[in-house]
Amino acid sequence: MVMTSFAFLVIVPITRGNSFRAEDPPPFPIEGRWDITVHQGGKEVPSWLEIQRSGERTLVGRFVGGGGSARPISKISYSDGKMSFSIPPQWERQDKDLSVEGSLQGDSLTGSMTVPDGKTYQWVGHRAPSLRRSEEPVWGDPVPLFNGTDLKGWHAMGNNQWVAESGVLRSPRSGSNIVTDAGFTDFKLHIEFRYPKGSNSGVYLRGRYELQIEDTGGTEPVNNQIGAIYGFLSPNDMVAKGAGEWQSYDVTLVGRLITVVFNGKMVICNQEIPGVTGGALDSKEGEPGPIYLQGDHGPIEFRNIEITTAK
Repeated sequence: MVMTSFAFLVIVPITRGNSFRAEDPPPFPIEGRWDITVHQGGKEVPSWLEIQRSGERTLVGRFVGGGGSARPISKISYSDGKMSFSIPPQWERQDKDLSVEGSLQGDSLTGSMTVPDGKTYQWVGHRAPSLRRSEEPVWGDPVPLFNGTDLKGWHAMGNNQWVAESGVLRSPRSGSNIVTDAGFTDFKLHIEFRYPKGSNSGVYLRGRYELQIEDTGGTEPVNNQIGAIYGFLSPNDMVAKGAGEWQSYDVTLVGRLITVVFNGKMVICNQEIPGVTGGALDSKEGEPGPIYLQGDHGPIEFRNIEITTAK
């Protein structure tokens, strides 16, 4: 997982169609999922917000920021076209709440955000696409993403510590993340990985959805440890091997629907990924994106990386 100075998430409403009973209040115009970009110190930092109704007139939600996991919002205030909420800090080193304000501007949700260090940034959100597919995919042939001898087809996001040797793509220490040059839409991915005791990494699908890798085998499955879509989806079983052993993920991603086979056992079956996870490259969910491997949380090794794309 990637840690930055803030993280936020809000839950999207559950719509009820175009017809309402006479006694039902109309939907709030800000209900739904929002792909957000925060303009932070000259950088565009991806974020995500989901807003939904709890009862008739109370709004709640979830929020994902530039790092960390999806977080619940207990109440979102909304009046005269303006909304606001705050959530407590996620990290021990922070002692102030994250505060968010925004309003509808045409088809966009825009506003400001004050992060726990006291700095305020502007942000803009657009409604997240459904990514529903009208037809079953037709798969092509599998293609290796790593040739086992060099970094062709990949580039590091900073000073490169990654090396290719003896069929293994290896990050010997914490450093830069690495991404494929190519982007992908719907695909099947096979990837094998190995970590030393206490290490941490992740495989980001389309560069936006982290499939967690962490030395947490033996614990009960939760949504922020190995086998999980970070902060959103828990595996249904903990099948991790010990540190130092080779393990595998076989992933099928079609639209938002993901299936994960972990060490030969299906642990997530055709579940919806609601939005981007912390550490995403961007929040442009409707676009293709790369495979991105996390290298900034400790040593990690990968091998036998292969992708099959939908035609």
